[in-house]
Amino acid sequence: MKIGIIGAGNIGGNLTRRLTALGHEVSVANSRGPETLTALAEETGATPVTVAQAARGAEVVVVTVPLKNVPDLPAGLFDGAAEGFAVIDTCNYYPRERDGRIPGIEDDGLTESRWTERHLGHPVIKAFNGTYAVDILERPRPAGAPDRMALPVAGDDEAAKKTVRALIDELGFDTVDAGGIDDSWRQQPDTPVYGLRAGVEAVTKALAEASPERPEAFRG
Repeated sequence: MKIGIIGAGNIGGNLTRRLTALGHEVSVANSRGPETLTALAEETGATPVTVAQAARGAEVVVVTVPLKNVPDLPAGLFDGAAEGFAVIDTCNYYPRERDGRIPGIEDDGLTESRWTERHLGHPVIKAFNGTYAVDILERPRPAGAPDRMALPVAGDDEAAKKTVRALIDELGFDTVDAGGIDDSWRQQPDTPVYGLRAGVEAVTKALAEASPERPEAFRG
């Protein structure tokens, strides 16, 4: 599968490592330019590209950048992507630590991923936002293993969600359908499932126990 990754931080970098190891054709981009990705490219065999090139031909595009930078992504970002491509959104809203106050989230009540989706102009599947980057490398397990972790996955596009869940299974994790994008608040920071290292039953329970009230620490 051809996969474009926009953002080469902890999550983006480790997804690049795992996905290339699984034999996928990965293009990776960051805000500083492909020349800064030489070491990652040499390590993994991924192709360093500009952000504008990352989605070309891609069947899956991963957007893993600070939330405040989403509006700065180039217009036509998905021009040239494969038909029926899926977009994975890993972003979280950290208003006090990083992103500043975002009115669409604070005043309009949009979930992070709905806000992101509107800026991108394409449906997104929310996944990996509460996953420790190190676990992408160290916690994969074969299907059926008793200690296999499960990740929540939210999205409105059922075909795209199916693609993403299959890819996560290939990476060595179970998934739990967390509902649509308007339900994705259940996996945002400081909810019971955020950072949870557990299996399907515990992740399902944690999603059900989430409160829609955004904690004070995560308000702008």
